[in-house]
Amino acid sequence: MVGVGWLVIMDDWLLRGGALGTVLGFVIGGALLLPVGWVYGKLVVAMPDAAGEVAYTSAVFPRSISFATGWMMTLAYFIVCPWEAVAVGRIAAYILPSLDSIELYRIAGRPVYLPHLAVGLALTAILTILNYRGVRPSATFQNWTSFGTLTLFIIFVAVGVSRGGSVNFPPLFTHAPLVSILLVIQIVPYFMTGFESVSKAAEEAGPGFSSTGFVRAIWMAIIIGTAFYAVIVAAVAFVGPWYQLTGEHFLTAIVFQRAVGARWIVNIILAAALLSLVKCFNGNFVAASRLFFALGRRGMIPSQTGLIHAQFQTPSIAVLCVGIATAACMLLGDAILVPVTEVGSVACAIGWAATCAACLALARVRSEKILLSPIQQSVAGFGLLVAVAMALMKMIPRVPGHFTQSEWIALGLWIALGAAAYRRKAMNE
Repeated sequence: MVGVGWLVIMDDWLLRGGALGTVLGFVIGGALLLPVGWVYGKLVVAMPDAAGEVAYTSAVFPRSISFATGWMMTLAYFIVCPWEAVAVGRIAAYILPSLDSIELYRIAGRPVYLPHLAVGLALTAILTILNYRGVRPSATFQNWTSFGTLTLFIIFVAVGVSRGGSVNFPPLFTHAPLVSILLVIQIVPYFMTGFESVSKAAEEAGPGFSSTGFVRAIWMAIIIGTAFYAVIVAAVAFVGPWYQLTGEHFLTAIVFQRAVGARWIVNIILAAALLSLVKCFNGNFVAASRLFFALGRRGMIPSQTGLIHAQFQTPSIAVLCVGIATAACMLLGDAILVPVTEVGSVACAIGWAATCAACLALARVRSEKILLSPIQQSVAGFGLLVAVAMALMKMIPRVPGHFTQSEWIALGLWIALGAAAYRRKAMNE
């Protein structure tokens, strides 16, 4: 769930909320997700199914609601993949400036370079092959990149903060305090997406793996993710005069380099970013492909996506679909980076809301599956309200930071594509 937003679009974050507003936005947003995480923990224990949200909603809601939920969560995971594939090209070009050459075309005024595409496509191909061959090598790869990212993060933050000062923090808020915090909370769902993907691996866990391990993983993901974002934002604001440098590429790296006065700190940051990028890319690739598989297995989209590879025991067709779609979407280049975060935030908030609603409904009509005390029902209800609010704050025009036309178009296209696939499958039946 921790990718490279903290390097690639740190300036966007800080300009939304200011130093204190951005930190508070992530802390408050992360805390609000704890009830949602609790709901997922209850459901993954009661219903260990790779379909995740599709399985939970299909147990109590009509088939169309279940499909819509799964389709939106698929978008929430999938949309991260081309984001990371584009970002790796930008990071590679920062390391090797010669990669900013051979401009092919422009989208929204931003150039798309051939070397950037080559790097992104190569990484997409590697992760597609890795996931095609099995979840175990993918999980091992995920563990190594996660620990490597955290180790490098601790090193460069500790070194950088020793050279900073509180004088760099202002402005604490870039708008009115409440608006500043709200603008950051709006993007928290996108950057915190991933804790619920634990349920997608429920069917592929080892025979000795305890069900409570899933619950711990979900809670730790939310807590560590929130802490990571809050600390990195505070560190950047503390280390250097961030407001004067918001026009620079990779604000995080520039601030630390100026504070330390050496290039080696940038190398550590870029190494951490690359590990973080690949980790996030792979994690969302796994989740998106498993949801495609789940939708296909349940006959909601063409059944070929629900097939299992005879040798590798993986959802091979679904994996290939995610890989090919990622390669196609990354052709849009840098122009997708910020809009993707907005659309992804709404998509996952909708999925979280449906899951919380399913938990409450299951407790009432199928108590043999899940039993909730009055207090637990209140927790699940609060999680539902949080998720609905996170979706509405991007969709209501009067709310600051609401969807732009391009974001409505992107969301509309995905909904139209899903409706067409669902209707075609229904007609064939």
